[in-house]
Amino acid sequence: MTDQVAPLEVRPAAGHIGAEITGVDLAGPLTDEAVAAIRAAVLRWKVLFFRGQRLDHAAHVAFARRFGTPVRLRSRGSVSPGEFPEVETTADRLELGGRYGMDHEEWLRRRRHSLLRGWHCDHGARVDPPAATILRAETVPPYGGDTTWSNLAAAYAGLSAPVRAFVDTLRAEHRLGVGYQSRPGDDAYLRHLLDRQIATDHPLVRVHPETGERVLFVNGYYVEQILGVSRPESRALLDMLLEQATRPEYTVRFRWEPGSVAFWDNRATVHLAPGDTAHLDHPRVMHRVMLAGDVPRGVDGGPSVPIVGSEPGRW
Repeated sequence: MTDQVAPLEVRPAAGHIGAEITGVDLAGPLTDEAVAAIRAAVLRWKVLFFRGQRLDHAAHVAFARRFGTPVRLRSRGSVSPGEFPEVETTADRLELGGRYGMDHEEWLRRRRHSLLRGWHCDHGARVDPPAATILRAETVPPYGGDTTWSNLAAAYAGLSAPVRAFVDTLRAEHRLGVGYQSRPGDDAYLRHLLDRQIATDHPLVRVHPETGERVLFVNGYYVEQILGVSRPESRALLDMLLEQATRPEYTVRFRWEPGSVAFWDNRATVHLAPGDTAHLDHPRVMHRVMLAGDVPRGVDGGPSVPIVGSEPGRW
């Protein structure tokens, strides 16, 4: 097998975010020039799409290692490959509701308390969320199952100057389980959340460690409360900022096929997993590798501070 020689092409997919990369075989050896081009493209376009790839678990992890250190999760579901601790199989998510006595539909309904609830970055309640995620599709439905991403640097830049100056000074609590609607009586998932709390005091605007961009660090999944303001003020501010973060002009939507790979900057994006496949009688099997990230820093240089449940570098 020879080094990558085909010309790598970057084709933007939307005005602010997303690009399709062609002319590269992710399973083969990549030159340093190809790796540098992919790194530059993911920093510029925030999420990259590759089609027709032939990655297995080993090649998936090897590709990820060219860009950082893969995270090894201590807890994964039974579908994830035991011999590759860096790989999480997202079909495990379908097991979660049953693990706590709910079918998948109820599980989603109780966790998504608002229309924007599903938008998230990966592991945003940690003090050091992953820097990037590389997700590959093994089996997908013949229709449905698209994923959407939004560019949080563009969302920040789209705010008016007075609002940017205001949010630059704020911090927010990110917590696992925000907005969960508990079941009547004993609730196994609520007990799980209380036993394994994860929460962090993050800057509301983080400075990207590689590009220097200011990023609106909000999402509907983890943000509990803007600190230093009242709860009604926090709710109004979050509603405004979440609407800004997910405006259609800052987003891109991707239609998966078997062999598709998405590689995104988890520091500068939020994404929305599909909610239109639970009723379809067709599996959706995806494999995820995440790259270790740093502790976010705000405009004033202040770092994120763990409240409970996470330490930098310890998964």
